Amino acid sequence: MSTLLDVEDLRVTYPTRTGVIEAVRGVSFQLGRERLGIVGESGSGKSQTGRAIMGLTPPQAQVSAKKLAFDGIDLMAASPRERRALRGNRIAMILQDPKYSLDPVMSIGRQIVETLRAHERVSKAEARERALAMLEAVQIRDPARVFDLHPHEVSGGMGQRAMIAMMLIAGPELMIADEPTSALDVTVQLDVLKILDKLVAERGMGLIFISHDLRLVSSFCDRVIVMYAGKVVEQIKASELRNAQHPYTLGLLDCMPRIDADRHPLPVLDRKPEWAA
Repeated sequence: MSTLLDVEDLRVTYPTRTGVIEAVRGVSFQLGRERLGIVGESGSGKSQTGRAIMGLTPPQAQVSAKKLAFDGIDLMAASPRERRALRGNRIAMILQDPKYSLDPVMSIGRQIVETLRAHERVSKAEARERALAMLEAVQIRDPARVFDLHPHEVSGGMGQRAMIAMMLIAGPELMIADEPTSALDVTVQLDVLKILDKLVAERGMGLIFISHDLRLVSSFCDRVIVMYAGKVVEQIKASELRNAQHPYTLGLLDCMPRIDADRHPLPVLDRKPEWAA
């Protein structure tokens, strides 16, 4: 399997008045054209890892890595202009909540068309046609109607599908999905996952799926990275998650409710100081 993304010793720090906060500490992994899940609690560094790959960390953040390469391109040496050319074109990111990702004063269709025309020289008519086709690809039943709606006029699930359509319109090779289903109900979650699964298979994309839901990631992804306190504590095949070795991963698994067992109260994760060392 060819390597699409190579991350070695990625670090993201934030200087503050009381000292330096290490949000990401020495994260390393490789990604091919597969589905890689990154799981961990809030504050474990999952989203910061994704944003560092995209080049979307705030100006005050200090990002360093021994290697951060996408398809042979050194992202650490790339200029801001080169990074902008990659974002939305070859690398795309689905953010957590469409309410904060879609422009409230622009129609959904106009935003998708704008994304496409930022990266490709196409006419307005062709851009509209491709945007409608992409809305249909993400299982929106009446794309022509949704094209003219504003974000507040659609449900959360439809807004998330529109966001996925916007991120896919330019045909990216790498997709980073940052908790794309956390704001959705269970049935809509399954629909969104089916869309992502189909598109990854058909387009041959690499997918980084960031989530706090270990069960969801284990059933959807090929491999899983478990993060704690900014570090990777375990990498394992999703199918072998039950054979995890690190006590933090085992603790997360043990904290999940089970239908076939009456466990009240649920176990509490017993954190060890050495996990964060």
